[in-house]
Amino acid sequence: MLVLLVVLAGCSGQVRDGTFGSSISTRPAVNHVPSPASTPTSVNSLGRAPGTTLVAEPSGSTVAIYDSPNGSQPVSVLANPWLLNGVSDQPIPQVLLVLGTSDHGWVKIQLPSRPNGSIGWLRPGAARLLVNHYRIEVTQHLHLIVVLKDGTPIFTGPVAIGAPATPTPVGLFYIRVLLHTTDPGSVYGPYAYGLSAHSEALTTFDGGDAEIGIHGNDDASVLGQSVSHGCIRMDNQEITQLAQILPLGTPVEISA
Repeated sequence: MLVLLVVLAGCSGQVRDGTFGSSISTRPAVNHVPSPASTPTSVNSLGRAPGTTLVAEPSGSTVAIYDSPNGSQPVSVLANPWLLNGVSDQPIPQVLLVLGTSDHGWVKIQLPSRPNGSIGWLRPGAARLLVNHYRIEVTQHLHLIVVLKDGTPIFTGPVAIGAPATPTPVGLFYIRVLLHTTDPGSVYGPYAYGLSAHSEALTTFDGGDAEIGIHGNDDASVLGQSVSHGCIRMDNQEITQLAQILPLGTPVEISA
């Protein structure tokens, strides 16, 4: 079994082949690096506008994470790029959602690790800060996804979310990777976003860490229902359009 697609662990209520490997490409989508139309803008060249967020793009081959500003020793180190399933020809640029900065230039970031909501700090100059104009909001009790640009909704649509026994986690997360499926008719549809979120009901899924994703579907009738292992399913045509514009690091706010 390809471990690859445990990046999106717990996505479906019915995985017809029992694994992610046969339905999703072992390579990231060609546009896993933001396309020119959606490339975040340097903070130095454009002031923060309402409705925007910041993304940290580390500059080195490793990313030292500190537990507080002015920390003397890193508490963890991330590889940059990180390798999808540890495969050397599948490098994904490491991007981190910025939560704030200190007076001395330290950058507070969200980490893509358990527990959900884990934070860390980057030393001044360790990453380029970019302005991101996009944001995703998912309201579970409405089964609704809204995509915003500069604070203005550009898409609203129904979604399927986690079943009661395997709920979709609540909180602030971000897009970590975009995957292009080899079979658009599969349960994942044509595209799947891997998020920094993890299932809080499952510790593993198909050998992976039960990460949560947003992806297409093979049955539009389930949209508006609570049926998955934690992932968010949406309209295939719309996720195809979003795949062309949403950059890595886009925040995803999931509320109950």
